[in-house]
Amino acid sequence: MSEGPFSDEVALVTGASRGIGAATALALAAAGAHVVLTGRDTRALEEVEEKIHEAGGTATIAPVDLAEPDGIARLATAILQRWDKLDILVINAALLPQLGPVTDIDPGAFNKALTINVLATQVLLANFTPLLKKSGNARVIGMTSSVATAPRAFWGAYAATKAAFEVLLDCYAQETKNIAKLRIAIVNPGATRTAMRARAYPGEDPATLKGPEVSAARMVALLGEQFASGHRETVNQT
Repeated sequence: MSEGPFSDEVALVTGASRGIGAATALALAAAGAHVVLTGRDTRALEEVEEKIHEAGGTATIAPVDLAEPDGIARLATAILQRWDKLDILVINAALLPQLGPVTDIDPGAFNKALTINVLATQVLLANFTPLLKKSGNARVIGMTSSVATAPRAFWGAYAATKAAFEVLLDCYAQETKNIAKLRIAIVNPGATRTAMRARAYPGEDPATLKGPEVSAARMVALLGEQFASGHRETVNQT
């Protein structure tokens, strides 16, 4: 593994093929962590891996569809066999269903969002907690959205999934607080220049938004701090 404050640490980033996930993976690798990159787009993951290697870092791609629980279990087994621990878990992958009135929510799209944003989170925690407990300084960061706690019209489907996502992580933080060296944070990256943001706000000028690297830099800084489990914050424009 490369030199840096996170040398000898293994980090897993979901949704690492683009946007905030890719930027966070790059920043973690620059800080010395070996980063396991997960996502469905193998080619995009390879591009992120190549950038990490070109910068002197180390990474491994692990294409996984989070909608398939068996895939998550296989990934956990592979990490256990190779590294025997996991120090950092960044739950970044999320699905934004079509915006619209609650009465018009498409059941299929809603179910898919629930699967990726909520059910997969539980499966990730269930499978990776044993590996996190093997670390002397395990941290989990869950990426959320402001609509989880401040719902807005036409955002009902996505807001409901992110609210459930936050509840899962809050409960998990309380359940593990006194039995493991494991800390959980929930972070809202705020308005960031990503493909998901562009789909939600097609008329917005992307030049007015902060880049994913700003949120990524804050993720890495937070992971280096002794934050209390259950910590919450929003990344401000800088």
